[in-house]
Amino acid sequence: MRRQRRTKVVATLGPASSSRTMIERLFQAGADVFRINMSHTSHDKMRELVETIRNIEADYERPIGILVDLQGPKLRLGNFKNDWAEIDAGQDLTLDTDPTPGDATRIHLPHPEIFAAIKAGDTLLIDDGKLRLTVTETKPECIVARVKVGGKIASRKGVSLPDTVIPVAALAAKDLADLEAALDAGIDWVALSFIQRPEDVAEAKKITRGRAAVMAKIEKPQAVTRLNDILDLADALMVARGDLGVEMPLEKVPGVQKEMTRACRQAGKPVIVATQMLESMITSPVPTRAEVSDVATAIFDGADAVMLSAESAAGQYPVEAVATMNRIAEEVENEGMYLPSLHVLRTEPEATGADAIAAAARQVAETLDLAAIVCWTSSGSTGMRVSRERPKPPTVAISPMVSTGRKLSLVWGVHCVVAEDARDQDDMVERACQIAFREGFAKAGQRIIIVAGVPLGTPGATNMMRVAYVGSPAGVEA
Repeated sequence: MRRQRRTKVVATLGPASSSRTMIERLFQAGADVFRINMSHTSHDKMRELVETIRNIEADYERPIGILVDLQGPKLRLGNFKNDWAEIDAGQDLTLDTDPTPGDATRIHLPHPEIFAAIKAGDTLLIDDGKLRLTVTETKPECIVARVKVGGKIASRKGVSLPDTVIPVAALAAKDLADLEAALDAGIDWVALSFIQRPEDVAEAKKITRGRAAVMAKIEKPQAVTRLNDILDLADALMVARGDLGVEMPLEKVPGVQKEMTRACRQAGKPVIVATQMLESMITSPVPTRAEVSDVATAIFDGADAVMLSAESAAGQYPVEAVATMNRIAEEVENEGMYLPSLHVLRTEPEATGADAIAAAARQVAETLDLAAIVCWTSSGSTGMRVSRERPKPPTVAISPMVSTGRKLSLVWGVHCVVAEDARDQDDMVERACQIAFREGFAKAGQRIIIVAGVPLGTPGATNMMRVAYVGSPAGVEA
């Protein structure tokens, strides 16, 4: 199951893709990581999906990543008397703390934290931005807003506040329960929704305590303004373009996507580009030309992974959507301009031995036209450092930890193999050659470069590299 591409594919599971047969078909079509959306999944169903994925993983002997996406704090309106009302542009609308069902002039807003934070001049969006209001007056018990864009509004529709930092935790009670259940099930990545500040990431990391890697979904303008601080704490980022496109002008989203991709590349952390990538394939067996270009742009920019949401979770053609994503990635990466365009964005390595070794390994491998870069890694940091360099030769990560292999399944260009740790340096070199040959990355007589940390098994201690001939155990060059 060696992929013929470097960019990874994330497929969301749902009603259209919950069976063992369908999940296996998605994996065969190209899915490297499976996403479980806790907004629509019970704990029992989540555990069932995790068990199914682990069984498929055992059958194919290849690590598969599992990403659990938490719902996050949802802000919603109260109810209307007739379940809906028509709001006209130019009128004033009052949002208050009174739980009485609303009408066309007032509506219950059951979130006291909004009243404490919002101020005159702030924008208030309803129903994914379909209705737009500007706050004109605030009181402890009510908000008066002028309707800029009106329309039909129904009970319990979502509320967004792009100009306001809400003093609410990123992990609601449901999220805390979902997170504990997911950690107990042994998932690999957890995605945090609607975060606003780095403290939201820190809160989740206190709970996970290394049991899963933490991904920050950037979908609020407040998070964009503090992107670097959030990235310092998070293990990865997701460009959640759906909600981001609601809370900021749509034309700004592509620039934010590029900014996030470059920031993650510089930090050596994975980034996923998500939302509506092949949206038309929910109902069509083929995508639009614009969608193909959208996916290709994310890949050309160097994203670690591209993600399918409803296309694979609830669409009519989930396997075709994954296969299409796989083909687009393969074709883009075969373009002559692909790797050179990634090299333009390469940054200088940080002043650490591990980063210097990773950068040197890439340069040696490309100068000598080596068959592969093989990383022995316990924590996964060596594989991530090499991936940051976006090397031309393929990267093979060997780890004794299956959890590390699963985490690296999201990382650009890394093919993960789980194997016993090396006994000594000679064993490390010999088995690296054997695995590179067995996995089809090197032929007898070709050379590979081996990157590792000594003493062996020490997390984060990347400090050595060696060049070795495959198929000639004694032929090792210093």
